[in-house]
Amino acid sequence: MAENPLPSPPSTPLARAERFVWLTARVLEQHRFAYHFLRGGPDRVETALTAYLNEDGGYGHALEPDLRGPVSQPLHTAHGLRVLDSIGRCGGLRVERICRYLTEVSTHDGALPAIHPSQRGYPAAPFVPVVDAPPSALLSTGPVVGVLHRNQVWHAWLFRATEFCWSAVESLEKSHPYEIQAAVAFLDSAPDRPRAEAAADRLGRLVREQGLAVLDPDRPEDHPLADGYAPGEYHYPHDYARVPDSLAGRWFTEEEMARSLDRLQADQQEDGGWPIRWRAWAPGSALEWRPIVTVEALRTLRAHGRPID
Repeated sequence: MAENPLPSPPSTPLARAERFVWLTARVLEQHRFAYHFLRGGPDRVETALTAYLNEDGGYGHALEPDLRGPVSQPLHTAHGLRVLDSIGRCGGLRVERICRYLTEVSTHDGALPAIHPSQRGYPAAPFVPVVDAPPSALLSTGPVVGVLHRNQVWHAWLFRATEFCWSAVESLEKSHPYEIQAAVAFLDSAPDRPRAEAAADRLGRLVREQGLAVLDPDRPEDHPLADGYAPGEYHYPHDYARVPDSLAGRWFTEEEMARSLDRLQADQQEDGGWPIRWRAWAPGSALEWRPIVTVEALRTLRAHGRPID
């Protein structure tokens, strides 16, 4: 009796990633993958996301995998808003509730702390320390404000938070890649377009002068790593310009962006997923992050016209 032949391994980047997602991902990332690449509907994504929603209107329960525990946090809530934005559901009563939560946890100048003190007592990555009086952070505020403006959300909290973002972005001098990414997330959707373009031009010069983007993927070691970054935690042009019409896209030549996207394609691992480049501090968080990173890598490649299937 002939044995059944083994199935051929997936060949395309998308097929390999799909197998990885079904093997490793949380339900939320499974539905996000299905929505973006398999014509799945947005309802299942939103239903899965609701499992992370707390009564205070914020998101918790390790939605952002480097913060464990049930409590709502600005970083979790920023992640939730990005998911809602990606499925066209960032509006209505759901976002009004989120804005009430953001108002309650904002600092004296109307911005968001990276980590609210309520995280104390629950596990968190060592690179996101919990302090009693956390300062305002562009890292957490910029992406939230950008998403809300992109979806034409108006709330009293948003006015003060927007002014904080302008002040923070326009005063940046010595920075690091994650802060620049947060600034881009704000500037790409800020309502004052001439001001945003001027601020982005200045940041682009800063990025190149400070070596915050690896322009030659064959020589990443020529670029400095920020304090506290893991070995190999480099950033490339595609990390800033995830879509072609991002203001950050103007910072790089076509050749530089092409090499960056080549590197992103080559980073797909044998198991079909993309790696995380920052410090893995706990097995669970690393496992949960990789499907998120994989979905975003595929979205970036597709947005830039790279074939994935």
